[in-house]
Amino acid sequence: MDVFDAYEDDLEVIEIVEMGIPRQMYTRADHFYGLPELQFFQRFRLTKPTVLHLLTLIEERLEFPTDRNQAVSPINQLLTTLRFFASGGHLSTVADYMGMHISTVSRIIRRVSDAIARLYQRFIKMPQTLMEQRLIQNGFFDIARFPRVIGAIDCTHIKIESPGGENAEVFRNRKDYFSINVQAMCNANMEFTNVVARWPGSTHDMTIFNNSILRANFENGDYPNCIILGDGGYGVRHYFFTPLLNPHTQEEQLYNEAHIRTRNVIERTFGVCKRRFPVLACGCRLKKQTVLSIVIACAVLHNIARQMGEDEPPLPADINQHELQRLIEDGQISEVNVIVVLIFYFIFYCFSVLSCFSFLSCSFFISISNSKICFRSKNSTCFLSSSCFCPSSCVSTNSIFFVASSS
Repeated sequence: MDVFDAYEDDLEVIEIVEMGIPRQMYTRADHFYGLPELQFFQRFRLTKPTVLHLLTLIEERLEFPTDRNQAVSPINQLLTTLRFFASGGHLSTVADYMGMHISTVSRIIRRVSDAIARLYQRFIKMPQTLMEQRLIQNGFFDIARFPRVIGAIDCTHIKIESPGGENAEVFRNRKDYFSINVQAMCNANMEFTNVVARWPGSTHDMTIFNNSILRANFENGDYPNCIILGDGGYGVRHYFFTPLLNPHTQEEQLYNEAHIRTRNVIERTFGVCKRRFPVLACGCRLKKQTVLSIVIACAVLHNIARQMGEDEPPLPADINQHELQRLIEDGQISEVNVIVVLIFYFIFYCFSVLSCFSFLSCSFFISISNSKICFRSKNSTCFLSSSCFCPSSCVSTNSIFFVASSS
């Protein structure tokens, strides 16, 4: 019997050598017509009419010239990507569900995400006419009687894998995980009007805003009689209002209350978007450029869902509600006043000079967390604090590179 089995194995090896590895065929289920409405909505995060509407916008970019080699149809490519957005970011799970190989799923996600992200100018845009600006201002005014508000702005962190290379630590944020710091502004209807997704996790919110086209437009007077609301991590300008640090009078307290209630729209928008597409909260294990396309694509899909009047979909069965909420909150990192960070920077600069630290031999990170300051070497653990996280300022080779990303 053993001789017979060995003979059969030899025949299989000879067949593989002569004919090649046999091609694996997958069975693809028709999820669009096979699933009921509610189950489809839960697993793909959009209703069937919205999916068909989206398909008409991107079908030309997804269509293959021929059907050779069982080419994946545009609708299946779109559903595969939506299923990935609804999952915890595991390609193998999506591949098993859609009946495809993991490599195929990876290419489809990159292809479809890029196609959806190209709709940015159509669905994510600032109000251009005076009538559009007034409508947005009226929407914010109805929340807490705060006048002239055209948008609420904030940043959120999207988890990624370490990009590797010499500058990988730049992507580590103050909660000690690698991320992309995404700036977004929304209107009172929780629709994104501006999204910037390209900065590493250690970048301060104010740095992103100062280098954005949004700031340039307001500085040039493109939006007169309009203001933006942000948290205390931003600087105050004639068009940018932040909360008062120490309100004393009743008027100041009322201002802070109206400011917080009005600006809270952007926090809720982040929550709604991440609950609709849990991959933003759980993190992406793909290449950095693909992650950037996924972030923009999810923002576009969020606006499409809001404009189509869709409700918030129920969570998939494989996503824990409490764990998802924790991940959403983990992506919101509060900022402290930049002046406080500069004071810490000046103190440690003087301390380094007085102590004759050798900046030529090694490189250190200064971290600020809960009013504690610690040093951490690139190749060693922190020796001043047991809870050291991302670098907020870097000391290396005769120079001090300061990034205002402390909390």
